Amino acid sequence: MKRLIALTLCLAGTLPFAVQAQQAGSTANFGPSMGDREFSLSGSGSSSRKFDNTNFGISGDLGWYLRDHMIAGVRQSINYADLEGESLIDDYWNGATRGYLNFQTTDGRLRPFGGGSLGFIYGDGIKNSAFAGLEGGLKYYVLENTYVLGRMEYQWFFSRSSDAEDAFRDGAFAYTVGLGYNF
Repeated sequence: MKRLIALTLCLAGTLPFAVQAQQAGSTANFGPSMGDREFSLSGSGSSSRKFDNTNFGISGDLGWYLRDHMIAGVRQSINYADLEGESLIDDYWNGATRGYLNFQTTDGRLRPFGGGSLGFIYGDGIKNSAFAGLEGGLKYYVLENTYVLGRMEYQWFFSRSSDAEDAFRDGAFAYTVGLGYNF
């Protein structure tokens, strides 16, 4: 078992070198330019071992490149949870609508990004409220205009702007993986 773990770590350690070599040898123009748009579709989900407690979500983004490295956009998320025996309500639906602004590196296939969002969350079993978020992630271009996306957000919720600072300590993380396209 220890040998398998060591081998896995060694192979994973070579991934950045393989990505860098692939970027250096490529003549294709990957990624967007100022004025381009992008659309991405992401998903998440989990279930208990017996599939009696399940949740899943989907998120769609539509963004515009204000500069080669800066994107502003709108993101819509919809989530569903089926929680047997947890409360009087078995099925929960909720959604979140938000605007975002992200900055990303502009060269190569692998593009780290970071930014923030501001929006509103609503639905069953939650208090409808505004939220702010910090986010970061990676895009990896598999084709000139198509990428795989991984993103993590830290969101904090508030009803009034005066509550936002105190709410930061009580935030939540959201993770997503998806595919996107520049056009």
